[in-house]
Amino acid sequence: MAETEFAARGVRIGRWLRSMTRAGQVRIRGGRLELLTSLGQEIDSAPVQHVHASRPWFVGPRRALASVNGTHYLLTLGGASAAPGDGGPPPPGRFLEALRTARSNAAKSREWS
Repeated sequence: MAETEFAARGVRIGRWLRSMTRAGQVRIRGGRLELLTSLGQEIDSAPVQHVHASRPWFVGPRRALASVNGTHYLLTLGGASAAPGDGGPPPPGRFLEALRTARSNAAKSREWS
């Protein structure tokens, strides 16, 4: 079983104005990004090399945009448990950093193959 590199629960996952789930999960594990419902059913997944994610200024401080298999998702990460002064980056920042790290790890493993 691959080690989970990033996991967030209680994530609102939407396709712009349409909410897919209010308490979903985002996981990066084994070189794949997985978007899951609160019950663990897969909404979408893709290898991290095929995922584009960003945090544009117009989406707000707790949100990130992710393009998975050509579908654009709005992810609202972090709630009351994510304190702004906890010393780390805000939850969207942690997500984007984990995605970058997983991408570089996947590229390194391809080089060694």
